[in-house]
Amino acid sequence: MSDLHEGPLTPVSTPAPPQKLTRREERRRRRTRRHRGEELLGWVLVPIIVYGIYWGINAGFDALGTTPGTVWDQLMQVKQMMEKRT
Repeated sequence: MSDLHEGPLTPVSTPAPPQKLTRREERRRRRTRRHRGEELLGWVLVPIIVYGIYWGINAGFDALGTTPGTVWDQLMQVKQMMEKRT
């Protein structure tokens, strides 16, 4: 056992507990987390909503048995008729 260095132990430095955040810093962190969450939700929900609107319009045209081009042509015919009337 002469290989071992026996001597006084050096004190282990314990890390100081993290300082408690101020109310302002807590609020700032909550705000940044909320903004990140809103951005993520926006990137996910907006495409879903846009696709849902597109799907709804197409389903409506299919239910009526028409196409957007046909409806547009009919609207232009109505416009021309109204212009001739005046």
